Amino acid sequence: MTVFARGLSKQLGDTSPPHLTLMNMVAKAAGFQNLQHMRAATAARNRISTREAPLIADACSVERTLNLFDALGRLRQWPSRRAVQTLALWALWATFPAEKALSEKAVNAHLASEHTFGDVATLRRMMISCGLMTRNRNCSDYRRVEQKPPVEAQAVIRDLSTRRRARSESERAAQNA
Repeated sequence: MTVFARGLSKQLGDTSPPHLTLMNMVAKAAGFQNLQHMRAATAARNRISTREAPLIADACSVERTLNLFDALGRLRQWPSRRAVQTLALWALWATFPAEKALSEKAVNAHLASEHTFGDVATLRRMMISCGLMTRNRNCSDYRRVEQKPPVEAQAVIRDLSTRRRARSESERAAQNA
């Protein structure tokens, strides 16, 4: 911009305002309050564009969690490690409908279809204690808590969604046969 302002000043000749005034005028013409505002906005834009890429999921945790699910996307066993338990719960969380109230019976039936070790009560209670679901005091109304999953959970959900799609396609094919 300095080069532009100097060239403009030469063309205006003796009637040209001082260099700083001319640069402020150019900055205002570009939509900024003044030269300092333009420089600050440009510096902020550069900082934002050069930020680090989003965090990459911990591949070991994701793999440990995925190994607990069968080929159809059902949880085979309850993990012993707390971090893996949480990722497994996120994977189950993703299967619940968003913003829909469910009865305890419906939640139990849904969880029963998403795991093979037969302990819906533990899964239901853990989802509530981890803040992934809420319920009324009388246990009549369960809802999924809408929130953005952590990076590792997103990776687990993404992988399991392909397994679950294959499961639903095979179930549809069996019904049609």
